Amino acid sequence: MKGPFEIKQFVIITLITSIWIHIGETARAMFVAFPRMKAFFGDRINIIGLDQIDISHALIWGVWDTLLTAVLVFIFWLCAQAFGNNLKSIFISGTVTSFATIGVFWIATVNSGLGEWSAAFVIMPFAWIELVIGAFIASKLYERKLK
Repeated sequence: MKGPFEIKQFVIITLITSIWIHIGETARAMFVAFPRMKAFFGDRINIIGLDQIDISHALIWGVWDTLLTAVLVFIFWLCAQAFGNNLKSIFISGTVTSFATIGVFWIATVNSGLGEWSAAFVIMPFAWIELVIGAFIASKLYERKLK
């Protein structure tokens, strides 16, 4: 997959791939991260779940998920330029994106005393799988464009 970066193609692939990332991020937060955060903080802080979410939270999550997807798709594109559109590019882009975004977030969270390593070690594999699947989706969308 060699060729110039096409912004229109990138935006379309990012938006389509972001559907999966939105689903994955929401599921991971609701079923894994939020329950662990509630257990960690107890009644000291109110963790916003589905029962309390409002439009501002949804918009912020939408922006975060779309930014995360844009980073993933761009790193995949870079890897595909270097290695081709293959499993190596999918694995590298999913791994780099998961550690450079979610991984850094959880290191900072734990380092600040706002979380536990046990939560990070449970959440990171889910994030990694989510982003590798996202890179796979981007790979197939870029491949489809080439035909």
